[in-house]
This record gives sequence, C-alpha cells and structure tokens, in this order.
Amino acid sequence: MDKNNITILKIGGSVITDKSADDGAARQDEIKRIASEIAGFEGKLIIVHGAGSFGHPQVKRFGLTGKFDHIGSIVTHMSVRELNTMVVEALNSAGVNALPVHPMACAVSENSRIKSMFLEQIEEMLTNDFVPVLHGDMVMDTELGTSVLSGDQIVPYLAIQMKAARIGIGSAEEGVLDSNSEVIPNISNNNFNKIKECLGGSANTDVTGGMLGKVLELLNLSEQSNSTSYIFNAGNAGNVSDFLSGKNIGTAISGVKTT
Repeated sequence: MDKNNITILKIGGSVITDKSADDGAARQDEIKRIASEIAGFEGKLIIVHGAGSFGHPQVKRFGLTGKFDHIGSIVTHMSVRELNTMVVEALNSAGVNALPVHPMACAVSENSRIKSMFLEQIEEMLTNDFVPVLHGDMVMDTELGTSVLSGDQIVPYLAIQMKAARIGIGSAEEGVLDSNSEVIPNISNNNFNKIKECLGGSANTDVTGGMLGKVLELLNLSEQSNSTSYIFNAGNAGNVSDFLSGKNIGTAISGVKTT
C-alpha cells in the first residue's frame, strides 16, 4: 500500500448534528449530502467525524472531563456509536465501501492524549479499498480510567502514523476567521501569535477546545510532518468534493507560511 496517497477527511460534529441540542440530534440531510460528495473520490480515504450533540452534552452532563464515571463513559460511547452508524450507513448507501472503527476498541490514552492506537486493521481496510470511519469517542486512559478522545486529536495522530498526503477539516465555518469575520488564508507559526486571540471556543457545547484546539493540533501536525491541512466549510454543498478533488479551500495550516 502506498501510504503517501492517503487522504484524511474530518467532518465536524457541528455540520452533521445540531450541536445546540441537549441530546443526539442528527442532520440526516447533511449526512446524506456529504456522503454523496465523498462517493466520487477514488483514492485511499480515512474519514473521522465529530460527535456533536451525540457526545459533547453527555460528557458535560456526567462531568467526564474531570472525573471517571462508568455509566457516563458507556452512555457517551453508545451515543457516538449511534451517530457513527448513521454516517457509515449513509456512506454505504451512496456507494462508499465504509466500515466503522470505534476508538474505544483500538486506542488508549494517557492523561487525555493518545498513547497508542492499533492501526493494522485500518491499513488492511485501505489496502482492500474500504473507507475506515472513525469518530470522537470515550477511550480507556491509563491515568484517568477513561477520557474524551476528540476527532481533532485523532486526525493528526493518524496523519503522522499513516503518512497522509492531504488533510481536510470540514467545519461549520468558511475557514478560520479573523476579528472581522474574514477568512484567514494561511496560518503558520509565523503568524499564529498575532491571530490566536481571534480563535475562541465553539459557540455551543464543545469539550474539545473549539477552533483554537483544531488549529493547535494542526500546527503541531505540520511541525512533525511538514504537511498542510485545510479547514473549510463542509456545510456548503460542493466543498467536500472540491477538497477531495484537490482544490485548496478555506484556511491552510502549515509549519511555514504558504503563498
């Protein structure tokens, strides 16, 4: 398998769920539209999706960012699995050979950071032209019992381990926005300190750091892999297929300033 030909696409929970809901509320039409846009892609693809209202409210309700709770961990995991099933079923209905990969079953964290992830099944899926579909999840944690593992952390980890060629973060924004709500075309270590005050958390319940968390993860990725990631609006019809077709849209995040 040519690892260098792998694309990783994250679809934000704010795009495929109503993130302001107190409990899981899927946007079925958006899930189906995005699945149809993905169906046209012919390369090696890993999909990661956020949890949205299938994870964040549950984590907050049980206080899982601050304590270990058996029932809360199970409830949250089962909720995000429910959303993952919807995404995988929509992809298969659109003609994508998608399979679920639940981080609870293959990842272990240490103090809320990935310690290890079993990747062999993902590699075999890609070799055999399946599309693995991962998601934000609760995972076992060697220090905390269980902890939240965000899709925003899964993406750079996979990108480094799998030597992905292209990374896209489909969010509910046009990209990373400045104080005038204009898209910032490029973010690198050169200009991050100037713009980080523009990067707040999510407007709705987000236990994983919002846009600032995304940018920090992707900057760290670029430092380790010399890759460029793109944050774009997956809520706009055509943007997912544009990204998958090779267009550079939204905000580019790289270790050095791009032109």
